[in-house]
Amino acid sequence: MKKKILIFIITYKASFRLKNVYNEIPFKKLKNHKVDILICDDASKDDTITYAVKIKNKNKGKKIFIIENKKNLGYGGNIKKCLKYSINKNYNYAVMIHGDGQYSPGYIPNLINYLIKMPDICASTGSRVLRGVKSALKGGMPFYKLIGNIVLTKIFNLLFNKRFTDAHTGLWAYNLVHLKNKKFNSLTDGYNFDQEFRFKTIMLKKEIKEIPIKTKYGDERSQIHLKYAINFFFKTISFFLIKSRIISSKKFR
Repeated sequence: MKKKILIFIITYKASFRLKNVYNEIPFKKLKNHKVDILICDDASKDDTITYAVKIKNKNKGKKIFIIENKKNLGYGGNIKKCLKYSINKNYNYAVMIHGDGQYSPGYIPNLINYLIKMPDICASTGSRVLRGVKSALKGGMPFYKLIGNIVLTKIFNLLFNKRFTDAHTGLWAYNLVHLKNKKFNSLTDGYNFDQEFRFKTIMLKKEIKEIPIKTKYGDERSQIHLKYAINFFFKTISFFLIKSRIISSKKFR
């Protein structure tokens, strides 16, 4: 039986890079499934939507939907909108791809195969560190980012007794049967959505599995990564306090 898969591309000032992302989607390897595309732009002020429309017009044989947010919802807000769309349209699985091209759509079949073979897991993710530090550096991951990734992931694992190798990945595939209650809707609209989603799965005793990936890196804005890292650390501590029932939070019940 064919599975219904929605590949949603979240964009913000993605412009011409969006075309390259779309062209990397391995439709042939997904031919045994029903695959639709959703491009959800978060109120970009550039020509991203123009490129999205060009992609749709050039690929009339594919079902491509475009959503243009009238106001910026934030990274997490845009993801939540796409997940709700996926559930409301009765898809079996949803895959998130970033419009900037950092995470290759070429890994989508592997992510989906994990979900099909292991229906009890709620998500599969791409890990840049699963094959070791050398592999991550060879793939172009900046050294400062790699060190921060390893340290923060180890802290997360230590506090929650997990074995994740990359707790900061932006490549996700979701088994929507586990998300139908839409509890993710209470999570942050900001950059730490993936972290909160990961913790939410722990609280709900769900599993996330990793596959090895390589990524592409362009212009790095270190101040954004530093702010994210600080937030990640303090959120991890607060998550531990919530899990230990030292403090309470309705968001993670």
